[in-house]
Amino acid sequence: MTKAIELNKDIDEARQGEATVIATNKKTVGRKLYVESYGCAMNFADSEVVASILTEKGYATTADVDEADIILINTCSIRENAESRVRKRLTNFKNRKKRQPNLVVGILGCMAERLKTSLLEEEKLVDLVVGPDAYRDLPGLIEEVEGGQKAVNVLLSREETYADITPVRLDKKGISSFVSITRGCDNMCSFCVVPFTRGRERSRDPQTIYNECKELLASGYKEVTLLGQNVDSYRWNMTSKGEIKDSSKPTTNFAQLMEMVAGISPELRIRFSTSHPKDMTDEVLEVIAKHDNICNYIHLPVQSGNSDVLKRMNRGYTREWYIDRVNAIRRIIPDCAITTDIITGFCDETDAEHEDTMSLMREMKWDFAYMYKYSERPKTLAERKFEDNVPDEVKGARLTEVIDLQQKNSLEINQRQIGNINKVLIEGTSKKSEDFLSGRDDHNTKVVFPKGNFGKGDYVMVKIKDCTTATLLGEVVEILESTN
Repeated sequence: MTKAIELNKDIDEARQGEATVIATNKKTVGRKLYVESYGCAMNFADSEVVASILTEKGYATTADVDEADIILINTCSIRENAESRVRKRLTNFKNRKKRQPNLVVGILGCMAERLKTSLLEEEKLVDLVVGPDAYRDLPGLIEEVEGGQKAVNVLLSREETYADITPVRLDKKGISSFVSITRGCDNMCSFCVVPFTRGRERSRDPQTIYNECKELLASGYKEVTLLGQNVDSYRWNMTSKGEIKDSSKPTTNFAQLMEMVAGISPELRIRFSTSHPKDMTDEVLEVIAKHDNICNYIHLPVQSGNSDVLKRMNRGYTREWYIDRVNAIRRIIPDCAITTDIITGFCDETDAEHEDTMSLMREMKWDFAYMYKYSERPKTLAERKFEDNVPDEVKGARLTEVIDLQQKNSLEINQRQIGNINKVLIEGTSKKSEDFLSGRDDHNTKVVFPKGNFGKGDYVMVKIKDCTTATLLGEVVEILESTN
């Protein structure tokens, strides 16, 4: 679900807090930077790269937007609703500039790349526009703005991975962190704008990934999530066809990369996101099964249960292929949670095609799903090739059916956990009560339990007593490790 998440809020996908100030530039010392991120985990990881680049130049980060001199909004273009929320936020900042004329407001990320200068020149909502591959230029672009100019750099790159930059962790006491392993995407799904906003796919040097994960463990982090638009197509020193680029250097695929990271320490828990059904191999599944510290959890977006719709979506697989991959997961990793994405009302979708999605849901019984009705995005293949001709009320009705069935499936799956004892990494206090803690188990399911003599960062064994559609409820029966 696309959400705006301020860096000072306690939300699962973001790590927040105040970064260390590195004063290296007299002009910027004392200038306070606030970064607000929307959308996917990749955006939150990118925000930490941005914070690193600017703190190296003397900027201090702040979790309080009201005291900021520079506000950067890291945006998402995957759905229209996300862009609408960003526009409203930018309008508020535009009004603030009337009483704080030296305030610098910039837009980063996918929305910046897609809209380019329209927000800068036509709507006059921002001072600078910076695409995902141009963050190294931020210090100079901010200087241009402070000199009275508007600034923009939305050039995409075939090489940029920010591999040499150590991200500023925006939560000094964090326990879970994101580590980017690829940038961009080559898949060209017809409904998706990402290839146009993030560019071609390129993989990051595996040694820099290994080093970053090792440093996170040394800093007290207990969990890393390896990030990419399609992690399964990670390939270092290889072309998309598997040809070696430089024979003097080793090659690394995703399975081998996970093997490397898993070997850092059994105390470092590893997740990854997102997988693509057409690229998931048995080799990857066998590595997951081999290592206890790689979580038994795979997010495998299906989008539709009908092969003709999948073809229109340019997904590169059929219903049968997807079922084969799920069967392989359940054969090689019997205790593996599988989640998915589903889109209802894609172009030309018929009642029968929608029913194929419903029947696949009944067959697959995913643990959880992110569910949306189709939202046409500008510049995508679907916009150019197809008509967005499913009425909105039909999209909504189909989405309701999908949500109702998924809630039923999720509840049944969680009910089967009652009586089990699950290993949980504590993430903090429950949002609903100070008397309870919450964390996630190996399946990435949230577990809530009474507060005791343990805290954030501890591994505990929790006996499951009850559940909802999204949460397991239990009590701690054993503390495995204490960091207090």
